Formats: sequence, structure tokens, C-alpha cells
Amino acid sequence: MLNNRWNVVLLTAIAPMVWGTTYAVTSELLPPDRPLTASVLRALPAGLLLVAVTRKLPRGSWWWRSLVLGTLNIGAFFALLFLAAYRLPGGVAATVNAIQPLLAMGLSFLLLGEKLTTRMLLAGIAGVAGVSLLVLRAQARLDVIGVLAALGGALVMATGVVLSKRWRSPASPLATTGWQLVAGGLVLLPVMLLVEGTPPTDLSGQNLIGYGYLMIVGAVIAYPLWFRGISMMSPTSAAFLGLLSPVVATALGWLALGQSLTPLQAVGAVIVLAALASTQIARRPRREAPLLPEETPTPVAR
Repeated sequence: MLNNRWNVVLLTAIAPMVWGTTYAVTSELLPPDRPLTASVLRALPAGLLLVAVTRKLPRGSWWWRSLVLGTLNIGAFFALLFLAAYRLPGGVAATVNAIQPLLAMGLSFLLLGEKLTTRMLLAGIAGVAGVSLLVLRAQARLDVIGVLAALGGALVMATGVVLSKRWRSPASPLATTGWQLVAGGLVLLPVMLLVEGTPPTDLSGQNLIGYGYLMIVGAVIAYPLWFRGISMMSPTSAAFLGLLSPVVATALGWLALGQSLTPLQAVGAVIVLAALASTQIARRPRREAPLLPEETPTPVAR
């Protein structure tokens, strides 16, 4: 049972780790100033591919539920994320987004009746502190609209995670993921056309590799693992795994892009990983004392 639980955790963790590579792929392989185009090309073709492979469409209430979940998890989240990225330094946006586990914790309490624990609250605070040490810079500037967009992104993603747990899909994770990616991509499409126009036609081989990576690895592979994990884990525990993204992004920048890594950043990474690990360790249920012979309850007919 324990090995199976950790298998679920490790497989689910692949998704935020993959998403941590998005910054490097975007900056090195994609055309500049086209974040919404990247989002649409990442979500919509991937969703259509999964729907074609599974050959399953939503039924009944899952038409509007897929639209709601796709908007929260994909469409609104991507739009707010990139708005925050344009108006804030990356470190500020990542630090604000690190409150997502705390938001998921509160929403799980309200919507799912999950118990709030001191350990989870302290881990959430430590996660925010660790991410701030990892990515925040002293000269970082604040922008009200950017901060609100980052907060909104964290809130819609946390809401999407909790609702994905509350609404149990009757279909497989692949089919459910396909519905959400299509819905999120369609929500983003008019925003992309309004803000950035049609996708460029003069894409290089390097650009195609980048878009292909975001679509296949970042969506077709990562999102089914993520939604499968949410269905099998506590939403709060799953939300904490999202803290792996800035850790991977920082490590990749240091290893592959030649960016510097300070001792303070290393301390931040350790704090994040420690906070994350503490939330994945399940407490052992207390073993009840065996009943004495005279205390054995009398069976009751039902």
C-alpha cells in the first residue's frame, strides 16, 4: 500500500517537473513575445489528439463541467499566468503563485471537508518562503495588476484542482484530460487572436521542436498524469507538488543555461523540498487496543 502511494506521488510529480522546463523551452526555442500562441498550440492540438485517441465525448453534465475545469486549469490559468509574467519579474510571479497549496488547503476544507492541520499550514508557509529565496531578487519591482493576475492564477488553479477531485469523471484520465485541454484551448483562442493575432507562418525547425515539446510532453503526457494523481491523492498534497516547478526551472537554468546559483537559492530549494516531503508523508493511523473477552460487543442483527 505504501509503495503504491509513493508510486502515485512520483508519477504525479512528473507533471510539475515537466512544467518547470517550460521557461527554458520558451526562451530558447520559441518565437519571442508569443506566450498566448504557445498556450493555444500547447493545449488545443493536444486535447484534440487525446479526444481522437480515446474516441469518447463528454455526456450529460460533463459538457459544462469540462468547460469549467478546462477554463480554470488551462484557459484562465494560462492567461493570468502570462499576464503576470509580462508585468512582474519572474521571481515575484513564482513567489505569489507559491501560495496555491495554501489556497487549495482552504478550498479543500470548504468544499471537501478536509481537515486543516498545523503541519500542512506550516509546510505551506515554508513553501512560499523557500520559493521566495529560490527565485526572488532584491531589486524586484511590484505591479498591482501583475500581482492581482498572479493571485488570480493561483486561485483558479487551486479551484480547478479541488473541483477536479470533487467531480469524479466517469471517463478515463486521458479522455477527461482531452476534454479539458480542448475547452481551455478554445477559451484561449479568441484572446490569442485579439492580443497576438494569428500564429506566425515562418516557423523555424527550432520553433517547431519547441511547440512539439510543449504539446506532447507538456500536455499530452504531463496533464493526464496530473489529473490521474489528483483523482488518487488529496488535492492539497497534489497542489504542493506544484512547488517542484520553480525548483526544476532554477536547476535547469543553472545546469543548461549557465545561470548563477547562490547559496541562498540552494537553501530555498532545500526548504521547498523539505516542505513538500513533509506533506507527502502520511501519518500512521493509531492502532486501537484489542478488546478483552468480556468487552467483545454482541453482534446485532441488521
